[in-house]
Amino acid sequence: MTRQSAIDKATEYFETGAFQTDLAHLVSYRTEIQNPAPEARAEALRYLTETMLPRLEAMGFVCELLENPDPKGGPLLIGERVEGADLPTILTYGHGDTVLGQEGMWRDGLKPWEITEEGERLYGRGTADNKGQHLINIAALECVLATRGSLGFNTRIVLEMSEEVGSVGLPEVFRAYKDRLSADVLIASDGPRLQPDVPTMFMGSRGGTTFDLLVETHEGAHHSGNWGGLLADPAMILAHALACITDKRGQIKVPEWRPDSLTDAVREALRDLPVTGGEGPAVDPDWGEESLTPAERVFGWNSFAVLAMVSGVPEAPVNAISGWARATCQLRYVVGTDPAGILPALRRHLDAHGFERVHIRPHDRGFFAATRLDPTHPWAQFVGVSIRETAGDLHVLPNLAGSLPNDSFTDILGLPTIWVPHSYRGCSQHAPNEHVLKPVCRDALRVMAGVFWDIGAKTPPGKEVAA
Repeated sequence: MTRQSAIDKATEYFETGAFQTDLAHLVSYRTEIQNPAPEARAEALRYLTETMLPRLEAMGFVCELLENPDPKGGPLLIGERVEGADLPTILTYGHGDTVLGQEGMWRDGLKPWEITEEGERLYGRGTADNKGQHLINIAALECVLATRGSLGFNTRIVLEMSEEVGSVGLPEVFRAYKDRLSADVLIASDGPRLQPDVPTMFMGSRGGTTFDLLVETHEGAHHSGNWGGLLADPAMILAHALACITDKRGQIKVPEWRPDSLTDAVREALRDLPVTGGEGPAVDPDWGEESLTPAERVFGWNSFAVLAMVSGVPEAPVNAISGWARATCQLRYVVGTDPAGILPALRRHLDAHGFERVHIRPHDRGFFAATRLDPTHPWAQFVGVSIRETAGDLHVLPNLAGSLPNDSFTDILGLPTIWVPHSYRGCSQHAPNEHVLKPVCRDALRVMAGVFWDIGAKTPPGKEVAA
């Protein structure tokens, strides 16, 4: 049997409709971990016990279900398939939890917990984030195993049900099970491809910090005719405070929020990457750091965003000056930014500009730290060569623009991390009408079958002497 035989088997899995059938079954589980109801936690456990556990055990994995040490999180599954002490060990990962289904907000004819096929799209909550992605990787492992009779390496897997609430409990589990999760490399999938027709590989992610800015000036709301010009307007104060954080094109003005990690090597890695075009909104060329390319702005720099902003009662405005205004804000940051210093730096900046009345309230939800692996790392090179052999081309990013629990793998388990995403930027993840593209899924199955075949057939990094 050959590498091509495994890739052909992965292609057959897609073209016979088996992938679509399996994905529809996974999507049918309402694993919306952001829902605090007990039923949501029970559904998360069912997802692991009824779908993942039997499939992994049929592949020869020894699995264990774990309760989350954090009551806000869902259960976890860890598994292991050992073929030999002298073989490389691969850790893979996925999350079966999703954001809220948002029933009633999807386009007519679409439902979040049912697969709907339209042309090249498969609609349903979790198709892109992340049920479809870890299904592809597990199926690719199955294809290699069925073709060769063995994988040629040891495999460990972590499936969590809390990623959409900040992977609460995952660091504690990793510390407690560090020996059982030891590996040579993490190879997993989440996030989007840079362009749908070319595979993407990234080796880290931006971090994120979310917080509210709140201005409270007086009790209640008071008539704007009687009190206009006498009462401070909290919305105006907040608007000017926000305007001192960036300039009119979104360039960051908080000194400590401007990173120093956009090195020549990172710039070279990002050079000529196509971040414009394709589905989704058009990139605004006049937004963000003026001296940077679009790729450098999103993958090599920090970005500040106002996620929501409110004062008074927008849906029923009255002639009154509100006593409060609030903006929910977020900083996405790259390696080189001190996470612990983000909000203290903002406090100093606001005070220096006369906005002592603006309060900063961090969100309780945990977020992930920034990570980045050098694109020249041997494992990145190994996986990159394999993907190019199968697909012919590859986009390599030092880190994802979004955030992932990658810091738990790098900082606690000490692993090099390779992510090969199986979605695309127009997939509407976290929104109504989430979907995956069938050509991307087919291509991803082939790519991952090739990667897993090569790990078992060639001499991977770190095993040169033993070979």
